[in-house]
Amino acid sequence: MAWIADTYAALSPGHLDAIACVTGKPVTEGGIHGRKEATGRGLAYALAEACSYPEDMAALGLSTGLDGKRVVVQGIGNVGYHAAKFCREGGARIIAIAAPEGAILDPGGLAEDEVVEFRTRTGSMLGFPGAASMPRGADVLEIDCDVLIPAALENQLTADNAPRINARIIVEGANGPTTPEADEIFRSKGTLVIPDLYANAGGVVVSYFEWLKNLSHVRFGGLQRRHQAARDLRLLHAIERATGQTFTAGEQASIVAPPDELSIVNAALEDTMASAYQGIRDARQQQPEVEDLRTAAFLIAINKVARAYVELGVFP
Repeated sequence: MAWIADTYAALSPGHLDAIACVTGKPVTEGGIHGRKEATGRGLAYALAEACSYPEDMAALGLSTGLDGKRVVVQGIGNVGYHAAKFCREGGARIIAIAAPEGAILDPGGLAEDEVVEFRTRTGSMLGFPGAASMPRGADVLEIDCDVLIPAALENQLTADNAPRINARIIVEGANGPTTPEADEIFRSKGTLVIPDLYANAGGVVVSYFEWLKNLSHVRFGGLQRRHQAARDLRLLHAIERATGQTFTAGEQASIVAPPDELSIVNAALEDTMASAYQGIRDARQQQPEVEDLRTAAFLIAINKVARAYVELGVFP
């Protein structure tokens, strides 16, 4: 993407915001920290938010939170790898991973880093130590689990295999992994499908943050870092004087250290994914005719466009 920005700048001399013409650039060329893993991280944030509602989880026979959730991931590319990584770090257990050559299964849990290292070294996941190998990767979609993350190809969940899908929650990491016929089956089964148009939007969200950074010409947190650190240090000293207790150097450093760009980006992504899910969930709950989150998400999007047309007076 850097060459696109450079070419645009060369063809648009004097255009101050030329670097903002495209996103996904290297960090050294105006890009932003956290963009590569943003889609997978966004999936984990979406799942964590969905699992935070006790009544929704009770309806699925699950506890709240990611802790202990059995997760199956189809795909070990950028999206699948990072989705597995951040779900595992959030307390979930990755029990199976599928790739083009097949799938591996370990009810005790898989570490995505070790799987990728083994696959890179041997050319295949099959034979990963301690895991059962499944030559037909599609079979992994049907094993009993709490969460299924199809993060590879479209049309993976169909009318043929949907009746045999045992996941309570499906988080769509790929674009269009579920066919309309499968969607209908999942609705009848009570499966919670977190749709792709929301769930895998983390990459686009962070690309937007990159665009904002480029337009402002300042990295996130760059202007206020020292001011914030000095303010927090004064607050710590005030607490020490009031309590007679002294913070250790390590405690002081961890509290006073201002957030870096990656921390700001991740926090903003989490907030965006959480608030968006809340809106989709509310739309579904407030309108009985809306049967699932996918319909609710489309309804919100269409209403936003319609409202803009009405308020802007766009004709027709």
